[in-house]
Amino acid sequence: MARSKEFDVDNVLGKAMNVFWQQGYEKTSMQDLVAGMGIHKRSMYDTFGDKHTLYIKSIERFAEMTASRMEGRVEGVKSAKEAIRLLFESVIYKQETEPSGCLLVNTAVELANHDPEATSKVNDAFLNTERLLEQLITRGQASGEIPEHHRAADLAAFLHNALVGLRVMVKTSPDPGKLQRIADITLAVLD
Repeated sequence: MARSKEFDVDNVLGKAMNVFWQQGYEKTSMQDLVAGMGIHKRSMYDTFGDKHTLYIKSIERFAEMTASRMEGRVEGVKSAKEAIRLLFESVIYKQETEPSGCLLVNTAVELANHDPEATSKVNDAFLNTERLLEQLITRGQASGEIPEHHRAADLAAFLHNALVGLRVMVKTSPDPGKLQRIADITLAVLD
């Protein structure tokens, strides 16, 4: 007879995601995961499989969480420009309880050259962000709020690239004023 889980799977997956987010894939040991998740090693293997499988599940969880947060921030915001600004500011002024930076960006930098599965997950998440930006830009162009001198898809790719760069900068720059000025200059392309 199978034993029931003595822990909340979603909760411990969130804890694993935070360990990977703070330390990266390569630096995170199995002992770090066991300690961070608060479960036994055997339970971790039985529930999530090996370290790589757990990492992929953590990336998926982070991507879902990030997409949900971004969509929630812009939902109901009438101005397309203001919605895009909110996305940028959410990177600069994030919750202090979370690790700095972005697990997806960290994964792209750390694993893109040798982990096709992780790279694919990152690319899917990045594409979703670009699509959200493109939808906002298209809406802004249709209303006349954003000029049409750039194709919406091209402008979305540009803004996403800047957003990824900003996610890197938050890890190294303690000055939110500097980051805000970077965002302001980037978003001037929407004028």
